[in-house]
Amino acid sequence: MLARAALPVGLALGVAVEGVFYDASTGIALTAGDFAVGCILIVSGCVAWERRPESRVGVLVAVAGATWFLGNVAGPLVYVHRGPLVQLHLSYPTGRVRARLAQAVVAAAYVDAVIEPLASNDVLTLVLSAAIALTAVRLYARSSGPTRRAGGPALAAALAFAGVLALGAVERLTAGAEYRHAVLWTYDAVVAGVALVLVGDLLRARWSEAVVTGLVVDLGAVAESGTLRTKLARALGDPSLVIAYRLPETGAFVDDAGRPVELPAPDSGRTVTPLADGGEETAVLVHDELVTDRYLLESVAAAARIAVSNARLQAEARSRAAELEASRRRIVEAADAQRRRLEQELRAGPEHRLEAVASRLAEVRAAAAEAVAELEAALAETRRELEELARGIHPSALTDGGLEAAFSQFALRAPVPVDVNVSVERLPAAIETALLFVCSEALANVAKHARASRAAIDVRADARRVELAVSDDGVGGAEPSRGSGLAGLADRVEALGGALRVESRAGAGTKVVATLPISEAA
Repeated sequence: MLARAALPVGLALGVAVEGVFYDASTGIALTAGDFAVGCILIVSGCVAWERRPESRVGVLVAVAGATWFLGNVAGPLVYVHRGPLVQLHLSYPTGRVRARLAQAVVAAAYVDAVIEPLASNDVLTLVLSAAIALTAVRLYARSSGPTRRAGGPALAAALAFAGVLALGAVERLTAGAEYRHAVLWTYDAVVAGVALVLVGDLLRARWSEAVVTGLVVDLGAVAESGTLRTKLARALGDPSLVIAYRLPETGAFVDDAGRPVELPAPDSGRTVTPLADGGEETAVLVHDELVTDRYLLESVAAAARIAVSNARLQAEARSRAAELEASRRRIVEAADAQRRRLEQELRAGPEHRLEAVASRLAEVRAAAAEAVAELEAALAETRRELEELARGIHPSALTDGGLEAAFSQFALRAPVPVDVNVSVERLPAAIETALLFVCSEALANVAKHARASRAAIDVRADARRVELAVSDDGVGGAEPSRGSGLAGLADRVEALGGALRVESRAGAGTKVVATLPISEAA
């Protein structure tokens, strides 16, 4: 819309300036040619601005056209159009100058353009033209992807503009006034010609078609030719490109190795292009914000959609595999820690007593009757402690009477009154053991942290699943992530296909709920 409004304003400016500030010494033909060049710049720039708004090329060409006519208003303004033209040649096809060398040359061109004594200095003009040519060659040599494919016309245009600048400076330095009009005609033709070539190339997006064609061929090649990320990065000319796959369960993003990916923040120099499949966003491309060609991005996304879907499934599988591996590792670590604790308890209790029994055996000869009596008492005490320890590992009440008997035994040992409601028959051994550990840990937390006056154990089951709920009326505010007890139990429950959740609002007590499928453990 803005481009359409700028078009008649620019043309009207050209007509007014050429009419009011007509110079008879220049001649009708050269004046008409000058007017035509300005109109070509404004019209082509506005068309490119409207058709390719993501690129700044149209704006630069239109600005060059508007400033082209300023030279008729005042002599010192005759060189102002050089600034946007130099930026055009060193930033095509995005219109954005990123390389530091190019930024320096463009800045020097603008300074030269607005300060007439510098612009009219032919030696400085030769230096500027050489800098433009060398920078254009360097940018082309270091470009890749669509920038490299678009670099041919850009390089040719930059060299042509640098050459015509140098031609004018040489003509003035050699005082060849007889060639003045020929040089001006050449300058006008080059400026108009390169504008038309670059705008036409921008509108046709010739390089985008070539990139997409090459990408389609590349995606059909064997896997050894590179990863999907590498191929897309090469196609877009952005080595830092990242493909982030959305996990449907959580909405989080991971890369092709299953590692989490954080989407870039605004003003970070990075942007996001979504990739959708069937109306659902399955992945995003995180790339340099200078990659702005929407046609190219959409075409690349369309060409890579199937490959992205396959890679996304692989990324999900790797992410789940990593989570499963971590879960199994935590279970093993928890089991090892439990074994170490049991070993310490055995050494601190029964083993110590057995050592004492062994030492007393050496004294049997001296006082046989008295020593035997003491040995019998010590052995009885040791047997009792071992039985108690065995019940702590796997209570005999669970083996003999099931969950109701085991939970009732837990309730008797709890420091607060516990209501037990178990409405299930015998369950698979793995299910009963998991529920036993959950209940034991939950009641241990009630005793340690809850400051509760009552607790309850409730077990219900149907044909497909069983649910255990251990609740209290304590202070609440429990954080399962702070301790390893409930985290390890969650891994055990999840390993059986179940789920563990903790409901604990401050001041409202705590409720630990474990749900397990019966069929999977049968």
